[in-house]
Amino acid sequence: MSTAVAEGKTWGGGNQPLKASYGKMMMWFFIVSDALTFSGFLAAYGFSRFKFIDAWPIADEVFTHFPFLHGVDAPMYYVAFMTFVLIMSSVTMVLAVDAGHHMNKSKVTFYMFLTIIGGLIFVGSQAWEWNTFIKGDYGAVQTKGGNILQFGHYVEKDGEQVFKRVAVKDFAVATAHKDRTQHERKNGLWFVNEGTLPSYTMDEVIHGLQANKDILVRTQIINEDGEKTVLSRGESLDQIMKNGRLVVEGANLHVNEYGSPLFADFFFFITGFHGFHVFSGVVINIIIFFNVVLGTYERRGSYEMVEKVGLYWHFVDLVWVFVFTFFYLV
Repeated sequence: MSTAVAEGKTWGGGNQPLKASYGKMMMWFFIVSDALTFSGFLAAYGFSRFKFIDAWPIADEVFTHFPFLHGVDAPMYYVAFMTFVLIMSSVTMVLAVDAGHHMNKSKVTFYMFLTIIGGLIFVGSQAWEWNTFIKGDYGAVQTKGGNILQFGHYVEKDGEQVFKRVAVKDFAVATAHKDRTQHERKNGLWFVNEGTLPSYTMDEVIHGLQANKDILVRTQIINEDGEKTVLSRGESLDQIMKNGRLVVEGANLHVNEYGSPLFADFFFFITGFHGFHVFSGVVINIIIFFNVVLGTYERRGSYEMVEKVGLYWHFVDLVWVFVFTFFYLV
């Protein structure tokens, strides 16, 4: 067989390998690489949670807020709402792509608009959730060993004694003055800048705990019943007075009132990284939306750009399903 014949049987390339355009192929390459990145983050989260499984925060006790319903215990309701909105935005994106295949400009415009609204609702909801997570609700005390101690008391519910969280502000005895002042770079070491001071000092918490005899301390250690360990009254006072180091309010990258600091680190990083993807998708969708309105793709005779951005949007939705499962359900 001659060389010319052998070379003739070799694939010579072309602009549509695997019957996909260059743009679609590049989008799939990006999605695969980004999927590996998210997989690495979630795997690291899984290993860390397994290592600290006996002290990991319980999601049902962390994500209990719902906008405009203050004081209502609604665990996971708002996160479920966010997930529903994002999934529905993926449905409207499918309808937009299908309308593009039929060259129906009005339907593409309508469904793209709904997709953008869904994305904006999700991003706004995530910003609200971050703000609530950072501010906190109850407050806690960090021990010298870095553990978190929470406060509460037993109440009767459906004939059973149930532990109910109590906020530090509800029992701490405020003094007339503060002994500490916030450290800033201008009045000390230039590379040290202290964060916001907590509302109460350890002495004020101790005095408040001593004055309210029904309040107990709950540690971050999970018992055999899958609940945080509640100490007796004597153990509560002993633990706070001997090991209490710092009053903690909300969460940051160093410490949080919910438990292991790694929980907040992973929460901020992974949900923030996903939120950036959603925000980027909304911006791209807006650009594509205006191109649809201006008739750009109608003149080209193809709405493939809508399909390509649709692939990205579906990927973002799928990633959230895994993030939702890892952080909120498992």
